[in-house]
Amino acid sequence: MSNILLTGGSGYIGSVLTEELLKKGHRVRVLDNFMHGQTSLAHLMHSSDLEVVRGDTRNEGTLKSALNGMEIIIPLAAILGAQVCDRDEIAAQTTNLGAVQSILKLRSPDQKILYPNTNSGYGVGQNDTFCDETTPLNPISLYGRTKVEAEKGILEGGNSITFRLATVFGVSPRMRIDLLVNDFVHRAVMDRFVVLFQAHFKRNYIHVRDVARAFVHGIDNFETMKGQAYNVGLSEANLSKKELCEAIQKHLPDFYFVEAEIGEDPDKRNYIVSNEKIEKTGFKPAYSLDFGITELIKFYRTIKRSPFGNI
Repeated sequence: MSNILLTGGSGYIGSVLTEELLKKGHRVRVLDNFMHGQTSLAHLMHSSDLEVVRGDTRNEGTLKSALNGMEIIIPLAAILGAQVCDRDEIAAQTTNLGAVQSILKLRSPDQKILYPNTNSGYGVGQNDTFCDETTPLNPISLYGRTKVEAEKGILEGGNSITFRLATVFGVSPRMRIDLLVNDFVHRAVMDRFVVLFQAHFKRNYIHVRDVARAFVHGIDNFETMKGQAYNVGLSEANLSKKELCEAIQKHLPDFYFVEAEIGEDPDKRNYIVSNEKIEKTGFKPAYSLDFGITELIKFYRTIKRSPFGNI
């Protein structure tokens, strides 16, 4: 079993991955600034194999101490999403890229890195042409550019694997409702309608628990997978926004959606993705889009509406 450092280990993916790594018998050190006030690791504090360090990955002293004695590094800490990065460009640059560059400077050559990139780095794809790991990266947003540049540095640094994640969905102890599937199901449950812009734009999807499983798979198969990038997504879920709404409508028949020319995706993401490369290593997702929609509906029905409403 390994000593593993997770930066951002209490986040949407991190809180699920931390639990999965502990279940596998690894010793996990989480470095997180808990910027959202989350308590998403509370149910894991009983574990003697979990260490939690409150700190910022951009502080080199904190980072150097956290790296000490670790065999594997998983840098999850990031400012996530195009709109959030545009609101604070300095935080995006220093967290998404600067902190990763510090890790590369401070780590020893034998410390392994498994890094989550976003497949929004593919930008705008060509109609009916699958993006695979040889497809040139063309990130549109600052978010995409910082993640792609960080991935480049990590692969050039060696002893690493990168995962280009599809749009993640599903319930996590540190829940995010802003992600596309999570958002649309939330609107379907709470409002029963959504207005779509760029409804024909396609992207790929993956459950948050399958993301955790992909990292475990990468750890278990590191020597055969290292030095390369891998797309991680559901091969049967290269869907447009309209097709996603149709999938949700099968579970919630009174969900209404309509198309309108009212906005645009800040990432301009419109592409279909091949996940064949990681599937050939033996990894297959275990959670379908339908599973995730069912799970999300169940979760959202436990949430009360705003205290300022009368319903």
